[in-house]
Amino acid sequence: MKKINLFTAMAIIPLLLLIFMLNFCPEIAQATQRTTKITEKTTLLNYIVHVAKPEGRTLAEIEDLESWYQSFLPVSTASSQKQQRMLYAYQNVMSGFAARLTQEEVKSMEEKDGFLSARPEKILHLQTTHTPRFLGLHQELGFWKESNFGKGVIIGVLDGGIFPRHPSFSDEGMPPPPATWKGRCDFNASDCNNKLIGARSFNIAAKAKKGSAATEPPIDVDGHGTHTASTAAGAFVKDAEVLGNARGTAVGIAPHAHLAIYKVCFGDPGDDCPESDILAGLDAAVQDGVDVLSLSLGGDSVPFFNDTIAIGSFAAIQKGIFVSCSAGNSGPFNGTLSNEAPWILTVGASTVDRRFAAIARLGNGEQIDGESLSQHSNFPSTLLPLVYAGMSGKPNSSLCGEGALEGMDVKGKIVLCERGGGIGRIAKGGEVKNAGGAAMILMNEEADGFSTNADVHVLPATHVSFAAGLKIKAYINSTQAPMATILFKGTVIGDPSSPFVASFSSRGPNLASPGILKPDIIGPGVSILAAWPFPLDNNTNSKSTFNIISGTSMSCPHLSGIAALLKSSHPYWSPAAIKSAIMTTADTLNMEGKLIVDQTLQPADVFATGAGHVNPSRANNPGLVYDIQPDDYIPYLCGLGYADNEVSIIVHEQVKCSENPSIPEGELNYPSFAVTLGPSQTFTRTVTNVGDVNSAYEVGIVSPPGVDVTVKPSKLYFSKVNQKATYSVAFSRTEYGGKTSETAQGYIVWASAKYTVRSPIAVSFK
Repeated sequence: MKKINLFTAMAIIPLLLLIFMLNFCPEIAQATQRTTKITEKTTLLNYIVHVAKPEGRTLAEIEDLESWYQSFLPVSTASSQKQQRMLYAYQNVMSGFAARLTQEEVKSMEEKDGFLSARPEKILHLQTTHTPRFLGLHQELGFWKESNFGKGVIIGVLDGGIFPRHPSFSDEGMPPPPATWKGRCDFNASDCNNKLIGARSFNIAAKAKKGSAATEPPIDVDGHGTHTASTAAGAFVKDAEVLGNARGTAVGIAPHAHLAIYKVCFGDPGDDCPESDILAGLDAAVQDGVDVLSLSLGGDSVPFFNDTIAIGSFAAIQKGIFVSCSAGNSGPFNGTLSNEAPWILTVGASTVDRRFAAIARLGNGEQIDGESLSQHSNFPSTLLPLVYAGMSGKPNSSLCGEGALEGMDVKGKIVLCERGGGIGRIAKGGEVKNAGGAAMILMNEEADGFSTNADVHVLPATHVSFAAGLKIKAYINSTQAPMATILFKGTVIGDPSSPFVASFSSRGPNLASPGILKPDIIGPGVSILAAWPFPLDNNTNSKSTFNIISGTSMSCPHLSGIAALLKSSHPYWSPAAIKSAIMTTADTLNMEGKLIVDQTLQPADVFATGAGHVNPSRANNPGLVYDIQPDDYIPYLCGLGYADNEVSIIVHEQVKCSENPSIPEGELNYPSFAVTLGPSQTFTRTVTNVGDVNSAYEVGIVSPPGVDVTVKPSKLYFSKVNQKATYSVAFSRTEYGGKTSETAQGYIVWASAKYTVRSPIAVSFK
């Protein structure tokens, strides 16, 4: 029987007394509840407050704007306290402010003219270079060179800061920023240059939440921000490698683009990103004059009027700024997306054709492929005893959590651990090492299938698929003396199954707007090499350090960099036109010419891939684009059933939906289709010719099973550039009316002698 020590007992006694009083003294229980409610009403929280602009009055000066916002604060609050209560007065991305308020103060604020809404802020979270060549970008020819490597374009990165002295941020050969740049650098003057032109920190909300008075500089404390910034626009750095792997030249996607850094995530690790700080970063970026915004962060699905990134991004696209966001790391389950608004490019994650091989060789001679970034070339090739952690009999011992291996004889043995249980992959290896294990084989959960990760493990290890793990378990159970070793084979390039969708990449459908297919696109997000602030091997003499990490945080800046290249090549394209070019030219086949697969090695559906895998060179010359102007979203938002004030919050102007003809989601001029099919539906699309003059396109249709798709007209003709043409698409159930599943997919493609313009179709059956 387990003994209870004195301190535990002393802690339990008051708890037992409290339970007794609450159960047998109802007056005390009621008083406790009243006290709790009073405390909730009087506790200061960070609120985001939306207000209308004053009628009949122009707020020309920032001081006027702040004065208007402060008029909503409690009358009893002294002037000096108002300054302290007000966290941010937003100028560009929304009409409103962030402030420290109580529930009671918000309730009284609701009576004031101009008040729209208020809610407590949420905390969002961060969601990693062979990839340019994998994407078909070559230094001496083609799109990369033609786009001047993104020259003159400013990419704003909202993340956890940056390590400015890394050679990836060298400005050798870089011109000064364009005259449109209005930002500033909060580092020492020597740390910013023509590459890193701006760096600012927004942590007022984070400070208020923690009760701290310190202002943090925009320095990166955990590596995430440095990694994402260099992925988007890092300079060429020769002789890059990570622990001896992936040797070569590291470079971002738009190496001649400028970088502006907005630190909005804090802590250690720096993955707490308060909404009001994010809005402040977006507000500054729009004011500073960035061309592309990259946000590798997000939260749960919410209506767009409660979505900080959606609201701030709408203000950005109104100024012609392209916005790229990560889809989230909650896959492979459906309905797990972040950043679902149609004016945002939502980016899922896929693999590249590079692996860091670590092969598990079993005593029966079978060799099983796995991965590890820690390549222990000196690990003995002789077989060692192999044991399954789950054999200890303890609850969840198979997961190799804290203390799971206590009392189990693993000294000098290779231990098979299962992934999951909320325990980090590297932490599991730490448990094996602490228990005296010689090495670890980490097997996937069933949901993760064949999707593995290359990690910097603390001991010799390999990460294998779920199917491989079952084989290893079967082998262990088949013999009284199971044996194994791990053969480390280093960097291997040329995986023909790439790209495939990473298991962690969040999936659709789009919960906030089911009629818009999301994610939009997938891009490299697995085992991505990029800049890192500190050495992984404690070698403090290293002049430059890199790391290899995975996530949709890594795929997002790839697409941000590609958008910068397209912006440089086509400076007058709108954000929607750039997005359309990326989507309609995407690849749907892998390197061996087969359909892109997911973690099951079966063809991935459109809720995993969106339009497909990005093809930058084809995106530069798409033939046709589906353009959308900011005001086109108003009838779409009204069609979502949003109230007037909710639409007004998003579009930053007063809207009356009764005076704006609303449209169904499917009528938005989007480059893809997401249809919920009961009765037949017909939608229209308008394409703009950005290709050759005197061109003709004919439609090709691959109908989703159980669906008839009719396109009229079937041919489109163009006699000049920027000419528009409109077509309709009708969706109806086939005559037999059957369906094999809840969803189906297909596509339409407009093809000319030179171009193919593809739009995926997702159908959900009522």
